[in-house]
Amino acid sequence: MRIIIAPAKKMAVDTDSFPVEDLPAFLAQTEQLKTALQRMSSKELQTLWKCNDAIAKLNVERLANMDLYRCLTPAILAYNGIQYRYIAPGVMETAQLAYLREHLRILSGFYGLLRPFDGVTPYRLEMQAKLSVDGFQDLYAFWGDRLAQHLAGETDFVLNLSSKEYSRAVEPHLPKSVRFLTCTFGVWKDGSITEKGVICKMVRGEMVRWLAENRVINRADIRAFDRLGYRFQPEQSTEDHDVFLKRAAE
Repeated sequence: MRIIIAPAKKMAVDTDSFPVEDLPAFLAQTEQLKTALQRMSSKELQTLWKCNDAIAKLNVERLANMDLYRCLTPAILAYNGIQYRYIAPGVMETAQLAYLREHLRILSGFYGLLRPFDGVTPYRLEMQAKLSVDGFQDLYAFWGDRLAQHLAGETDFVLNLSSKEYSRAVEPHLPKSVRFLTCTFGVWKDGSITEKGVICKMVRGEMVRWLAENRVINRADIRAFDRLGYRFQPEQSTEDHDVFLKRAAE
């Protein structure tokens, strides 16, 4: 089993907590993207990133001084969003970190596909960014089927805990021999299911942590997840889609 999650926009540098174990698998492609970004003006970059002046300034400086080989942070510590705070790798036991090393993969517009302890440097580039590179109209076209084929070489079962923006870079390209299971986390209120972005990130992170704590490797055991008030709903679930709901009052 491989678990795929999305990255986070906020990134941190931590070269002390865990050692970097390897470089990303698609570093040659990352070099291409880096070159394309460095050719753009500050104004063009800010438009691409869709961010305010302060964030643009920070990332323009990062890009100008970017080194893909030195002073790197393990990917699992580099992303500083809500999902990663709920995973809380900094307080995991050795066996749980080993589980992440084996089963967790992080999707990235810049790096493609990351193992938890691959070394990365702070960047800003979302998968849906309209960046044309080497004749490809956007990052989905640029990455093509590379990420899916890499995953298919590792496993025949992908657990999707990423957003639609990122799962779109993998799901359409997977061979039929690979099962792709998506989990949805919603709230049952007034007879309907609603999803909230921030809460979904929290629960995805909590599920990753729960999976690591329980060393889950098959679908049947995934359905036992019961953190943050969420429970598996067999009536709403399908062969390729597991639904977990929480009552609004909980």
